[in-house]
Amino acid sequence: MSNRIYELRREKKMTQLQLSIALGVTQETISSYEHDRHLPSLTALITMSEIFDASMDYIMGLSNVRPIARENENIEEHSQQIILLNLYKMLGSKNKARLIAYAQGLLDSQKD
Repeated sequence: MSNRIYELRREKKMTQLQLSIALGVTQETISSYEHDRHLPSLTALITMSEIFDASMDYIMGLSNVRPIARENENIEEHSQQIILLNLYKMLGSKNKARLIAYAQGLLDSQKD
């Protein structure tokens, strides 16, 4: 399993920190996954499956069959959405409101 997580993360050009943010865990936890010192939770496996477009069995090293990327879906954009959502969840209510206002401002500036 350890090498699979490392390989998949490197394939996506993600750092341990970026993956840790996407999973809502610490960078040390990602290192522990990659060195077989700790097993990912079911939630972490589901999220990694979405990020890496790979089955949980593949990630865990139980299968060598990795699903083909879904057509008509931008996997990179999906990964960024997961990271953004997890960052949003970590914010306090005041900063969540600020982030929403900032995003709205970005959208409004695109209309010009």
